[in-house]
This record gives sequence, structure tokens and C-alpha cells, in this order.
Amino acid sequence: MTPLLLIPAHDERATIGAVVARARCHGHVLVVDDGSADGTGEAAGAAGAEVLRHGRRLGKAQALRTGIAAARSRGASHVVTLDGDGQHDPDDIPALLAAAAPRTIVVGGRLGDTAAVSPERLDAIRVAGFFASWASGLRVHDTQSGFRLYPLPLFDEVPTYRGGFVFETEILLAAAARGWVVREVPVRTLPRAASRSRFRPVADGVSIGAFVARRAVARFGSEAASGVAEVMGVFRGPRRRARHAAMLEAAAPYGGGPGWGLAIGAAAAQRVGACVNGWWHHPRARCAAAAATAALALPLVLPVLLAQGLAGRRLSDAVTVLIESVYAQERLYPLDSIEATSPTIGVDTLATRS
Repeated sequence: MTPLLLIPAHDERATIGAVVARARCHGHVLVVDDGSADGTGEAAGAAGAEVLRHGRRLGKAQALRTGIAAARSRGASHVVTLDGDGQHDPDDIPALLAAAAPRTIVVGGRLGDTAAVSPERLDAIRVAGFFASWASGLRVHDTQSGFRLYPLPLFDEVPTYRGGFVFETEILLAAAARGWVVREVPVRTLPRAASRSRFRPVADGVSIGAFVARRAVARFGSEAASGVAEVMGVFRGPRRRARHAAMLEAAAPYGGGPGWGLAIGAAAAQRVGACVNGWWHHPRARCAAAAATAALALPLVLPVLLAQGLAGRRLSDAVTVLIESVYAQERLYPLDSIEATSPTIGVDTLATRS
């Protein structure tokens, strides 16, 4: 493996030097200075990074694309991305590298260390992660983490079109749809930098939510189509003949007598009851019900999240209780039924909590 450490940065002079110095212990560091006006590029270069510059600010997604193209031209096999604001601990880079595998994206999950993430951002991440999980089958809690390991062949197979922070959700969902594995490993978040995050819970949250919503609706449509197909299958030839044969066998002892019709009716009712009971308790039905409940709650939750984004910690306690109860990913994929509920082949999780 030949990794390159990629740091997109905009106006991060105060922290970029320390991030670069610590990251250099683990490999070659490339900083893409996205139109900074505060000397970020100079500070990164002084700390030992290779620096590429955008003449004007193009956004995080384009900074990542610039760095990925540069990594390919330098012969790297993988890129490790981390933010320049100091919230990611470069000493966790070996944990991401250790989880590398063919056709695998590794995500550094921060939600095991919730004290280091602002409550309003944490709640927005949980809601986005819930619907990203429902839309794709992924069991990744921190879908907005920028601390990741990408194999470079991923970008030959999976095109991306979105900008800003949506890029990090888009690449996960698009990769999962093409059978790539996504693994999440726990990482630390440095609290001193959490307040400097450039993620905007309102503006960026709305953009990510709109992107994920379309795919979540598509998943609901897929589930509905599967349900209709299952119902119609009950009335198709092979299943209908097998059902009728079983009912006639159950009623055979009463043949020729008045109890025959009652026996047929009882056998039919028993089979209908078993079918309904099986459907009601099937993990797939439970997951769909959880997702539907979460979707129906959105008209209440979204205004609350917007208010929390503006008010910050003053609303956090009450909002967090609501989010944790309605948007816990365990409601989608119970730990005893992962295979039964995941529609995506090749999805894996090493660890999501410390």
C-alpha cells in the first residue's frame, strides 16, 4: 500500500501547521489550499507539506478532487483524507490503514466520542446517517466524517457530482450501490477544534438532507414494489397449487361430511394468520416501519433541528433525546438480523463505538 495523506484547507493557518507536523509521521502530506487568504498554504509548506493552491475558493469537494488527481499522478494507491482544523487526530491514521482491504472505504467514526462534537452538529449527523443507512443499507453512523481512507480505483468506478459536504455522503451511497464495502472504525475527535468546524448545521444539513431524501424515497418505492410482488406471488401458480394441496390434505379426514368445508376454512385461516404473523415480525418489515416513523416525524424534527442550529446548546438536551429515540440506526438494522435487513451486498462494519 502507498498512501498519500490529503488535507483540504481553507483559512486554517492557526491549526494547519500542527496537523501537518503530526500527519507527516505517517506518510507524505499533500495540502490543497482552497483559496485561503490567511497564509494557510505558507504555514502548511513551512510544516513540511506539499501544497497545491486554488486561486479562489472552490469548496471542499473540489479540493478533494484536486488532491485525488494529484495522488494518482504521484503513484499513490490510497488517500487518507483529514481536515485541517485539527479536529482529527493524525495518530489515528494507522487505525484506518490497518482496516484497508480490496474495494473498501474506511470511515473514521467520531460518534463514540460524543463529548467532543457539538450537540447541534451531532444531532444533524444522526438524522443524516439514519436516512443514509436506510437508503443504502450501510451501517455507518458517522456518514459526515471527513477522516477516511479511499482506494484510488474507487474514483475510476464511482463518479461524483456534488459539491461541499454533500460529497462525503454521495461517495458512500454511490460506492455501496456498486458493491463496495464501507467499514467504520472508531477515532478520536479533539474538542479544542470542534467549535471551529466549517460544517453549518442549517445550510449544510439542508443540502445533505435533500440529497439523501431522494434516495430514501427511492428505497421506500423499492420496498413497496417488493411488498406488492410478494402479495401477488401468493396467487401465482406454483404457490397457489401448493397451498390448495396442503389445505385439501388437512381437510381429507372430513371428506364427504359436513365438517369438510369447515376444515377447509380453518386451514385457510391458519395459513393467512401465519403469513401475516411472519410478515409482521420479519426484520425487513420492522425496518420499513422504523423508517416510515422517522420520515413521518420529519415535519416536527426539521424545524427543531433548525432552531437548535441557531440556538446551539440551549436546546440540545431535549432535542437529543428526541433524535436518539427516533433516529437510532439500531431500529433499522437490529444486531441479530443484519443480513436479513441489508439490501446492499458487500457492506461491513468493523466497529462503530469505542
